[in-house]
Amino acid sequence: MFGFRDKSRSITADDALPGRPERPFSVPRTHYVKDTPLEPPFPEQMEQAIFAMGCFWGVERLFWKIDGVYTTAAGYTGGYTPNPTYEETCTGRTGHTEAVLVVFDPAVVTYEQLLRAFWEGHDPTQGMRQGNDVGTVYRSGAYPTSDAQRALAESSRDAYQERLTAAGHGTITTEIAPAGTFWYAEDYHQQYLAKVPNGYCSMRGTGVSCAVGVASA
Repeated sequence: MFGFRDKSRSITADDALPGRPERPFSVPRTHYVKDTPLEPPFPEQMEQAIFAMGCFWGVERLFWKIDGVYTTAAGYTGGYTPNPTYEETCTGRTGHTEAVLVVFDPAVVTYEQLLRAFWEGHDPTQGMRQGNDVGTVYRSGAYPTSDAQRALAESSRDAYQERLTAAGHGTITTEIAPAGTFWYAEDYHQQYLAKVPNGYCSMRGTGVSCAVGVASA
């Protein structure tokens, strides 16, 4: 349907699938675990962050378990195609990566603490893959929603690189770019591992600890 291409190679906007003006599927009104809204509006004090760490099923579970996280959602970001479907994204022709929206209360959990969970929760040195999942759709990414978040993401990357290098690991390939549109994934992807507790989860960290957020934890 979409034609063969090397899914480990990035595409340009000109080569991306056209998408559509409206979302072609529905999204649950509330979070399956937290019973909080999945889509805006969110309470005024909440902040938002977007992370990509491979298959979004395990990533979403990692973050919804953190105290202070109000809600989470699985979706797609970092690409070109508007209102993409899962099938389209998997071809690598939307430019998106599987990602998770994290809505959090900064009075309870800081962005630095979320970054610590992000860096330690996966291997950010693998390029266009995560474990057995290969392709641009599984690339590592942190998509800050403010200048302050971006500064923290970049400084934490540099600090974590020092620790990874000392432990014999390679260079961090994580994409750090301002948050673009977060496109929600289909109903069956939302909080998948709460609905299917023994479902697939490929998340594997490096075992190297990250000092970011430790002092305020």
